[in-house]
Amino acid sequence: MFKVFQFPANKIPTIDGNADDWKMVPETYTVGMNELWEDSGKQSKADPKNLDVKVKVAWVKGLNRLYFLYEAYDDYWDFSLPGLHNDTFELIVDADQSGGPFIDRFHPNKALTNTMDAYFSYHGVHAQNYHIFTPAEGKDWTLVWGSQPWIKELPYANAATHYNFKPGESGKLTLEFWITPFDYAGNDPKRAVESILEENKNIGLCWAIIDYDDVNKEANNGFWNLSKEHKMYGNADYSLPFKLMPLEKEFKKDIVAKWKFYTVDMNRRMVAFIDQSEGEIKSWKWDFGDGTTSTEQNPIHQYKEAGKYIVVLYIEGPKGKSRMSKIWDVAVK
Repeated sequence: MFKVFQFPANKIPTIDGNADDWKMVPETYTVGMNELWEDSGKQSKADPKNLDVKVKVAWVKGLNRLYFLYEAYDDYWDFSLPGLHNDTFELIVDADQSGGPFIDRFHPNKALTNTMDAYFSYHGVHAQNYHIFTPAEGKDWTLVWGSQPWIKELPYANAATHYNFKPGESGKLTLEFWITPFDYAGNDPKRAVESILEENKNIGLCWAIIDYDDVNKEANNGFWNLSKEHKMYGNADYSLPFKLMPLEKEFKKDIVAKWKFYTVDMNRRMVAFIDQSEGEIKSWKWDFGDGTTSTEQNPIHQYKEAGKYIVVLYIEGPKGKSRMSKIWDVAVK
């Protein structure tokens, strides 16, 4: 099982091509060349003197974004041409693990295979493929392979790269970016449905490193795949599970009060309160702001009067106590 690191909300990485923000991420989250295989038969094994890549993936609870740190050494960086011939990080995202083919050439209806109708209605819709150019010079930072190029722009994505080499030279590249995964990403963003990222949930991810080593040679010199199936680029069945991890222990408080609410029935002023507190908790006390309280963990409360209320949750446990007040979030009529 691969892991996706959770950044604390106050330590979200700045997308500037500088890896310093990622120093807090343990090495257990690194996916290196030892996890990849060259599936075209051009290379028998990885050689760090030729190509060496490390990838870390992260998320922030409450944001439907996936953050990536891509660090690579290459003995020949190939990026001078304006087309697809470019060192590339090919990334496949299937956040809801719906699986299945998602490109036009693999369309299940053979009458639509390799048609523009399939390209616009099907290709990249329920899973997405990014060809991220490493680096991109004089071209867009990535090709979104499908009819939804809008997903590579703000407010859905952002990227920054740092390097100091020229085409044909060796050196190290650092790429930082984040993307928004989609359960449905059609040609028109008005109908799009973002994937919901939740703690301890698995998402489908996969990638390949396409290594070009000669600007005058059309073919690449390696397709280093994380999946055991070459066709993962267009079939999400071959993506791999990545777990959206909780905060590492060092970033957690011993005890912290958190809660949310739902208005169950506005006509009866009925509100359900849901405890989301963290830590070992022995007692709960709710002050509903109307002179009444409850010691249930997840109470349902009926207000007698219309109005806006200050609701407070008090919790206690072996390692302390905590309080969370919400001012006028709870309002009934």
